[in-house]
Amino acid sequence: MPRAAGQKKAVMISRFRQFFQHLYARWLAHRLPPARQVQLNTRSLFIFPSRAGFSFLLLIVLCWLVATNYENNLVFGITCLLTAIFVVAILHSFANLSGLNLSCSRVSPGHAGHPLTIELVLHQSGKRLRENLILAFAGHEPVAIGIAATEEARVKLGFVPASRGLIDPGRLRVASLYPLGLFKVWTQIDLDIRCLVYPAPQTALNRQTTVSPVGGDNGLIVEVFEGGEDFTGLSDYRPGDSPKRIAWKQFAREQGLYTKHYGSAQDERLWLDWDAFPGLDTEARLSRLCGLLLSIVPLDIPYGLKLPGLIIAPNITDAHRLQVLRELALFGLPDRGGDR
Repeated sequence: MPRAAGQKKAVMISRFRQFFQHLYARWLAHRLPPARQVQLNTRSLFIFPSRAGFSFLLLIVLCWLVATNYENNLVFGITCLLTAIFVVAILHSFANLSGLNLSCSRVSPGHAGHPLTIELVLHQSGKRLRENLILAFAGHEPVAIGIAATEEARVKLGFVPASRGLIDPGRLRVASLYPLGLFKVWTQIDLDIRCLVYPAPQTALNRQTTVSPVGGDNGLIVEVFEGGEDFTGLSDYRPGDSPKRIAWKQFAREQGLYTKHYGSAQDERLWLDWDAFPGLDTEARLSRLCGLLLSIVPLDIPYGLKLPGLIIAPNITDAHRLQVLRELALFGLPDRGGDR
């Protein structure tokens, strides 16, 4: 019974936490709506004493009690000095972030489950020195930077998407404890970022696709069908192989007993075909197609894409590669809006 009661209490606490988080998210969306560029000011910044700040405030109260109890002017003076430092720290902590403009300049596309880079621009009017700025997206590694006496600075943040498509990394948290660590100033802004995320690549060649070493060190990927007239290679002789296919010349030269294979190369253009991976779900097929694409791009072979309702003709240009990756990323998704 005590264990069941404890579990019920934990569930209730979790529900209350989710409820208040939902209310906070709605309030934040109303107060700080998405924008491509945000200027930090009194509306977007929040300030609250840190643990050190509360300890410092407690010290001020204790000094004041001692000074009034013993009528000690020296302690009165120390209390006034500490109070002045506390008040001035509020102004300097707030000024460290106030007036700063933030925007997203570039998002490098990446694959699901792999880190991609979001580049931000921090701009200010004038040449104010700003210290100990901490930036991070929710659930990701924070980056601490300082802005020298310049009008513009750039910072790159890492983001690991969990799925493909046009992904929103969420709100950017900007915080600072400068100068004394007594106050924490922070904000959570939405820079209206959309990251184009490709499927997680999974390398697996089609069962009808083989790699034939033609043209140097790189492999030429072609569809080869047994029974053609073109010689495709030799393999070790196995009992049951037709005597007509035995490589007698190699045998006469005492090089061993081999079997000759013939085939017909239908086309040196490769098709990334949705139907080539039957039995797999949508995400698994897209991952296989993406992995196959990455494996053949270095070979400079024209390749095309066949998806349900879509055919892209074979090509080898960079623009073609990006188009194929984009279609793999957005296949079957309702949100196909413009990405950065």
